[in-house]
Amino acid sequence: MKPLLAIQHLSRRFAGQLAVNDISFELHAGEVLGFLGPNGAGKSTTMRMISGGLAPTGGKIEINGIDLLEYPLKAKSSLGYLPENPPLYPELTVDEYLRFAGELRKIPKSDLARAVESVKNQCGLSDSGKRLIANLSKGYQQRVGIAQAIIHDPAVVILDEPTNGLDPNQIQEIRSLVRELGKTRGIILCTHILPEVQAACSRVMILHQGQLVFSDDLINLSRTQRNKLLLSLRNPPELQALNELPGVTRASATGPTRFRLEMHEQADATVIAQQVSANGWQLEEMRWEHEDLQQIFTRLTTSEVAA
Repeated sequence: MKPLLAIQHLSRRFAGQLAVNDISFELHAGEVLGFLGPNGAGKSTTMRMISGGLAPTGGKIEINGIDLLEYPLKAKSSLGYLPENPPLYPELTVDEYLRFAGELRKIPKSDLARAVESVKNQCGLSDSGKRLIANLSKGYQQRVGIAQAIIHDPAVVILDEPTNGLDPNQIQEIRSLVRELGKTRGIILCTHILPEVQAACSRVMILHQGQLVFSDDLINLSRTQRNKLLLSLRNPPELQALNELPGVTRASATGPTRFRLEMHEQADATVIAQQVSANGWQLEEMRWEHEDLQQIFTRLTTSEVAA
């Protein structure tokens, strides 16, 4: 399947410092990609380059098969963008603002009214067309911001911190909206809030110090990892005895009676259980370790990235 967005070896320097360092990824229709990273990781710089607001130092960006650097206007016609601070005009009504956004996107006058009504329906704004944006709640202002990003029916939509400053109910509503929009488009959800990614995204990427350090489908994170075995023993032996068990590459203590066994890929946990029983160590619990997104994020973003 041809990607809606293809990023190849993208880099950006500021005053000689690499803010984004040789990242590559693709985005396909039906994907909601969570773009994670701590503050200063290079997320906003990457989004500015993809949206055409900042020229890369090196690399290539294709939006819906069109090279952004060679044909910027044509490429950006397939892109919708909601920045962290939505570009709203509070003195306008929702309808006035969305018509203005549609005109900027060069939607023909004959199609403009239909486009406005369509995005209002998609974003839950059907009853808000005559209201001043200044009088809307923060959550509804975010809906208006998303509506302007999709009024021209783009293939790719970038949402930068779309739930920033919202209350819990508004957050749930925006998450549902993002999931719905992601059924037919490619969505990039740029955030540093892990629950946003877990609630709305199908795939996650983590950026750290300008480098892409992790990329995987969220469904894979829920699968048990088969290389680390957790044990709880009522009568534990010396650590060296655990290191000598078949298939164990390294044993470490996580408590007085709890241990983590790092295993060979083809190691059999049943053999470990049999050995524990035979040696009288009295097995209380044994399970494969599961590393969640929070643990992965912490591990990858609190360590130095190799140059």
